[in-house]
Amino acid sequence: MNYLRRTLDKLLIEHLDAFGAVLLEGPKWCGKTTTAEQHSRSVIKLQDPDMREEYLATAAAKPSLLLQGETPRLIDEWQDIPSLWDSVRTVLDQRGLPGQFILTGSNTVDKSKILHSGTGRIARLRMMPMSLWESQDSSGKVSLLGLFDHPECELDGIACDLTIEELIFLACRGGWPAALRGNNDSAKLLIAKDYIHTICEDDISRVDGKHRNPGVARALLRSYARNISTLAKKASILADLGASGEFSVSMDTVDDYLGALTRLFIVQDIEAWCPSIRSKTTIRSAVKRCFVDPAIAAAALGLSPQLLQQQLKTFGFLFEQMCIRDLKVYSAEHGGHLSYYRDRYGLEADGVLHLDDGRYALLEFKLGSREIDEGAKHLCEIVSLIRQKNATEQQVPLREPDLLIVLTGGTMAYTRSDGVKVIPLGCLKP
Repeated sequence: MNYLRRTLDKLLIEHLDAFGAVLLEGPKWCGKTTTAEQHSRSVIKLQDPDMREEYLATAAAKPSLLLQGETPRLIDEWQDIPSLWDSVRTVLDQRGLPGQFILTGSNTVDKSKILHSGTGRIARLRMMPMSLWESQDSSGKVSLLGLFDHPECELDGIACDLTIEELIFLACRGGWPAALRGNNDSAKLLIAKDYIHTICEDDISRVDGKHRNPGVARALLRSYARNISTLAKKASILADLGASGEFSVSMDTVDDYLGALTRLFIVQDIEAWCPSIRSKTTIRSAVKRCFVDPAIAAAALGLSPQLLQQQLKTFGFLFEQMCIRDLKVYSAEHGGHLSYYRDRYGLEADGVLHLDDGRYALLEFKLGSREIDEGAKHLCEIVSLIRQKNATEQQVPLREPDLLIVLTGGTMAYTRSDGVKVIPLGCLKP
């Protein structure tokens, strides 16, 4: 299978030109190693079973020997030998050259195991599973960053080729590169199911060497999946676990398991945007529950594409997860940061996408056409609220949003009379 270019390729090239090393981190199976290999001239894979003992012995005696080779040198799954981090930092100081190493990692490492943060020497890039554009499922007729640069561009009439049934399948398949290699749809859906099995049976304990119950891990993933795209509190998740009567767990246990899933880059919650347009006591500040990919939720709940076609309300939550994943990918080049807005008066924006230059977009994720009016109304009300605040308060004015967007599962893009842009997710690209 030919290499499918990732949006991170450009960022990786730029960072290798600026820093001595780049750490490429993200969930397992999202394509870190394959992408890193495209930009490397030598490779060492620390999880190679034929060489693992040799690597461990060398690292114990003189870890810098593992760093010898043509540069950029890829050190795959570096966290298996944490001492390599400080060795890389030392070699970088000696050489004083950019683009020496690429490190990949599928989980974060306890900071107590390394002596130096790597600041100024080792840059960090976060990789996500593949977006619809990267997997060649989106037509890419609408550029997200192009909209920021040219907000008045013509959208009317741009069509999306994806049906709702195809969107449902893509959410269940997920953005795992391995899922693209299957010869039939059933095979492609097995990747996410096996991913859940691997997380629960192995990774959740391997991440820090602490034994965790696979059954509890599965139950927690199911509960989290039932609460994705909501502001559910951890107390609700704990109650959900206890309701089955199968496990007796405490809040400390929930925190411990969620901490492990976060270090594995599986759980990636969205924080609230809290601008000073209303009293802070009226703005919700809880995190929005999210997975790194919608397929994790579908697999955890045992939902097939056929079942979801009969449960479109449930698919609406998975659709939001797919939108969040793709927006993170598409905005990475410009330091994109995603949050949400919701207050106790019912005003909300499902997403607030901030770029590193200060521009931002208010977004709603609406699967069907009947919900578009409601989503657009919310966005316009927030703009009105910002304008009221700027007119009445003698403070630094809050920037108005540069874009108002409703991302939808529909088939046609257009700009409404109120300025809100309605865009099918299957049309979008960076």
